Amino acid sequence: MNYAALLRSAVVALMRNKMRSVLTVLGITIGIAAVICVVAIGKAGQARVEQQLNNLGDNFVWIEAGGRAVNGRRTGAHGTKTLVMSDAVAIKNQVSLIKSVSPNVDGTVQIIYGNQNWYTGYRGVSPEYFDIKRWYIDQGAAFTEDDVERSADVCVIGRTVREQLFGVEDPIGKVMRVKDMPCKIVGTLLPKGLSVSGQDQDDTILMPYTTAMKKISGNSWLDDILCSAVSQEAVKPAGQEAAAILRDRHHLRPEEEDDFNIRNPEDIIQAQLEASKTLTVLLIAIASISLIVGGIGIMNVMLVSVTERTREIGVRVAVGATEGAIQLQFLGESVMLSLAGGGAGVLGGIVGSYLVGQTLKWQMQMSIEAVVVAALFSVAVGVFFGYYPAQKASHLDPIEALRYE
Repeated sequence: MNYAALLRSAVVALMRNKMRSVLTVLGITIGIAAVICVVAIGKAGQARVEQQLNNLGDNFVWIEAGGRAVNGRRTGAHGTKTLVMSDAVAIKNQVSLIKSVSPNVDGTVQIIYGNQNWYTGYRGVSPEYFDIKRWYIDQGAAFTEDDVERSADVCVIGRTVREQLFGVEDPIGKVMRVKDMPCKIVGTLLPKGLSVSGQDQDDTILMPYTTAMKKISGNSWLDDILCSAVSQEAVKPAGQEAAAILRDRHHLRPEEEDDFNIRNPEDIIQAQLEASKTLTVLLIAIASISLIVGGIGIMNVMLVSVTERTREIGVRVAVGATEGAIQLQFLGESVMLSLAGGGAGVLGGIVGSYLVGQTLKWQMQMSIEAVVVAALFSVAVGVFFGYYPAQKASHLDPIEALRYE
């Protein structure tokens, strides 16, 4: 069997009706491009959510001060004085599932450098905070335990604070005023971007919690205790153990509400991640419908082609063409249509994904698997939807075919 001759014959047959062939190919092209774009956008979205999960911290356990139920409402963290430094020490010493602990005192403050000023959030923490929250130093260094013990007037600033106060100037070693306190900048943080709630995480300054408590807030209690569990699986059990210790230390009776909250922000992000995956699968399914529609278009065109070329088929059979050769010819035409659509669809999907990434300013991740599967699927569509017309053509009665007008 001369496959080269069959290929040439298929090309000639398809070129007889260029517009019909192009429109048929377009259906497959749109379907393949849509699938590739949806997969790329879905992977980029999931990567962003996973980055948010990573930014939360190292197996993050968040214990927040929160008032007891008062007339059905809870008082805010800053109005509760029951969470103290000794609680943080007890949790670190008694909860084996927690590997590191940082006290936290936070609020907002006016900062000034030269003729520039900025209103930002501050956090008083321990050096462990940088590992717990996965904050990495860009320039300089983090403050030390010795700085905590001395209540040193030092701080580390986020990218937004740096840009607002210093612009392109190197801030390391400079002294800015935090409220009424001169504070030396010892380090800058690598940017994190927006949080899950949409807040700018880089608009912050970090300092020893002793400094914040004595010289900024003037409080002797904590707003939060931030912890890192030994593993992701230990996050919930560690939070439960910490809650039991705090209830005992705060002398809460069984019927009394907690005067603290165990926050689980990772649950929200995990839910977002699952929703993102589900939406991606749904969009892929919807995009795949266009492939089926394109396949039906191929079948329709091939059936019309068989009808139009009935006499040609009769002549070929009369001069010795086998059923297999006739079937292969029409199946080849079907596969060629789907391959042309698949190739154009892959190119269109890659270009489309790039354009969407540029528009949304997302780091698009092309899925090689999606491209390969889409290409193979286009071939499968050609074979599946071309089989019946090819079968019909190969089983035509040559006598009836030669009589066909």
